[in-house]
Amino acid sequence: MSGKYVPPSVNLTAFNCPHCSALAKQFWHVASCSPLNKDQSPRIWSRDNVSTFDFSKVDKENIGALKKKLAELATGMPFLDENRNYKSLDILNLHLSRCFNCDKISIWIYNRMVWPAATEAPEPNLDLPDDVRADYDEAGLVLNTSPRSAAALLRQAVQRLCVHLGENGKNIDADIASLVKKGLDPRIQKALDVVRVVGNNAVHPGQIDLKDDRATAEKLFGLVNLVADVLISQPKHINAMFDGLPDRAKQAIEKRDAPKQIEDKSAG
Repeated sequence: MSGKYVPPSVNLTAFNCPHCSALAKQFWHVASCSPLNKDQSPRIWSRDNVSTFDFSKVDKENIGALKKKLAELATGMPFLDENRNYKSLDILNLHLSRCFNCDKISIWIYNRMVWPAATEAPEPNLDLPDDVRADYDEAGLVLNTSPRSAAALLRQAVQRLCVHLGENGKNIDADIASLVKKGLDPRIQKALDVVRVVGNNAVHPGQIDLKDDRATAEKLFGLVNLVADVLISQPKHINAMFDGLPDRAKQAIEKRDAPKQIEDKSAG
């Protein structure tokens, strides 16, 4: 992102939105609540009960708006109800900021943003496989509060990454050894082993104590991104450019690199 970055803060009326990243005006709202009847409990909307909702008793002109509202509810994300014509109780120390650019809200308790969950990790490599990315993102969420947990999750991310690189994923040490036999760059091997060893020490008592060592845990994110860049992103980009060459050029390259036939001079 280029230009000035203003981190979100409960004391500001404009900052970079945690949803759309735009530096935009933020509208603040107080949070209120109204009581349910004594025999009622909260109704949690999910995709399952939304899909089975009976629209037969709904006026046709209202079905479209209702479907949109139910779809919003089913995402599990918070949003502001536009119809607030009821008696309510203010909730102290809980506020909502709404972004002028994307209209999405963030939820704050006291001076801390609790929705969306803030990650402390560097931006992940876009080519990380989904299951690896899930571990990476989760590690970012706990980095500040538990560097040990972040390191353990990143070790798991590397083990999943080895599966995408053709290994069986049962033993991370064996997977790295197998990659080395296949010609893995020694620098990437060292990066993998750093994440492996530090992650192991995070799970089992060892010589590396990550209890309060955020800096070491933070560097592991960069190593995971580096491994993904060298082993996934770069080959993908090179292959895409090679595939874009004219067929005649690719055929000439294939012919050039084909194994040479050795003439049998003893024949005849």
